[in-house]
Amino acid sequence: MSTLAELSLTDWWPLRGLLVAALVVIGVLVCRVRRRPARVMLSLLVVVLAVMNVLSWINASYGYYLTIGQAIGLPGRDASSLEALNRSRMPASGVLISITIPGHTAHFSARPAEVYLPPAWFARPRPKLPVLLLLHGTPGSPTDWTDGGGAAATLDAWAGAHAGIAPIVVMPDINGRFDADTECVNGPAGQAETYLTQDVPDFVTSRFFTQPPGSHWAIAGLSEGGSCAVMLVLRHPARFAVFADYSGLAGPRSGDGNALGDTVPALFGNSLAEFRAHEPGWLLTHQRYPQVNGWFEVGDQDGDPLAAARQLEPLATAAGVSGRLTIVPGGGHSFFLWRKAFADSLPWIASRLGLAPDATSRPR
Repeated sequence: MSTLAELSLTDWWPLRGLLVAALVVIGVLVCRVRRRPARVMLSLLVVVLAVMNVLSWINASYGYYLTIGQAIGLPGRDASSLEALNRSRMPASGVLISITIPGHTAHFSARPAEVYLPPAWFARPRPKLPVLLLLHGTPGSPTDWTDGGGAAATLDAWAGAHAGIAPIVVMPDINGRFDADTECVNGPAGQAETYLTQDVPDFVTSRFFTQPPGSHWAIAGLSEGGSCAVMLVLRHPARFAVFADYSGLAGPRSGDGNALGDTVPALFGNSLAEFRAHEPGWLLTHQRYPQVNGWFEVGDQDGDPLAAARQLEPLATAAGVSGRLTIVPGGGHSFFLWRKAFADSLPWIASRLGLAPDATSRPR
C-alpha cells in the first residue's frame, strides 16, 4: 500500500502515461466493436478516462496532489484531541490536527483549521512558541497547505535540524467556503478580518500556550492568502510582525488581477476611504513600519503577482520594512512555486520570530 501511495501524480509515468494509453486503446475498441451495448459501455469508459486525463493534467499543472497517497489520504495523520495530545511524549516529528476555531467576535462561519504542533510543543515544561498563520487562496481550503503545499514535511525538516523547535503553524479558513473570496476584509462575504486578527489569535493563545500576538506572530499565504498576509500585518502591526507573500496581488481585489474593477463597491461598500485603509500601497506610503519584516516570492511567469511584488517591495523598504524579494525563474502560479516559497522563507521567518539566528538564504 505504501508503494502505491507514493506513486507520482505529476510525472508522466506511470499513472498519467497509463491513463493516456488506456484512453487511446479503448477509443480504438469503440471504433471496432459492433455490438451496441458494448459500444455504449466503452464510450462511457472513454468519457470517464477523458475526464480523468483532464483532471490529471490540471493537477500536474498546479502541483496540488503529488502522489496517490496525498489524493486519497494515505498515509494520513489522524486528527487528535487536545486532551490526548496533552498526554503525549515529545514525538520525533510534528503533529497535525484539525480543529474548529469559533468566530465568537466576528460571527464568521469557518471550516476547521489545520494546526501543526512541532515536537518541542510536547516537551515538559512546555515552551511558549511563536505562531505563523499560513493562509490558503481561492478557490481553496485550510488543507491546501498540508496537501498541495507540503507544509508539514517542510516544517518537520526544519524542526529536525533545530532540536524539534519550530513555530506553531495555524492554517485557518479565510473564506468560509471553497469558492468564496473574502479577501480577508470585513465585507459582504463575512467578517474575515476580525476573525483572523481577533478570534483566531484569541483561540490559539488560549489552547496552545503560545507567545502572545505581537513580535512573535507572523502571517504567510499563497495567492489571495499572500495579499491577505501583507494587508493584515500592515493594518495590525501590534499583533503581527512578519508577513510572507507568495504570489499575491497588490491588495484586496474582486477580480483575478491588480486592476480595481468593481473592488471598491464589491468589497468596501463604495467607500474609497475603506479601500485605501486596506490597500498595501497606500498604507506603505502613508505610515512607517520599522518593526515589520516582509518576504515577497513570486515566479517570473506570473504576470500580475510579479508586478505587485515589484511595486510593493520598494515601497515596503521605503516605509521601514525589513523586506526581501525573491523572483523564481520559470515560476508560475502553482503549488510547485508555493512549496518552494515556503521552504525558502521558513528559515527567515523563524529567525524574525526569534527561533534561530538570521537565515543564510538570500533572494535571487
